[in-house]
Amino acid sequence: MKKTNLTSKDLVKYESNYSEGAFWNKVKKIASRAGVKTVYYALVLYYTLADPSTPAKYKAVITGALGYFILPFDLLPDLLPFSGMADDWAALVAAVAYVTSAITPAIKEKARTKVNSWFGHVEDSSLGDLR
Repeated sequence: MKKTNLTSKDLVKYESNYSEGAFWNKVKKIASRAGVKTVYYALVLYYTLADPSTPAKYKAVITGALGYFILPFDLLPDLLPFSGMADDWAALVAAVAYVTSAITPAIKEKARTKVNSWFGHVEDSSLGDLR
């Protein structure tokens, strides 16, 4: 598989696919299959998007990444074992890397609390580099 470097412009083209309802439906549907880290990153982006202090250019990238995450037809279908979530993961990581300066400790804590409510107590090491 060819490695693709996603840019903020790539992510913004999926912005129109994002909606709050579709986001929550997707997270609920794939939570156990996607794993704690993927859900945590998606929630961090969601809460960063909801933060009024997040700059508009970051919100565009976040909605693009979450729009791609929500899309049922990805480059790699989500139902493929092992690799089905890889493209969604790449979009989330690229967006987090781009908007990292807008991600506050309070946002991370809110996402951590939600993950713990869904998965039980989760060790910080399970959340990846973004803890």
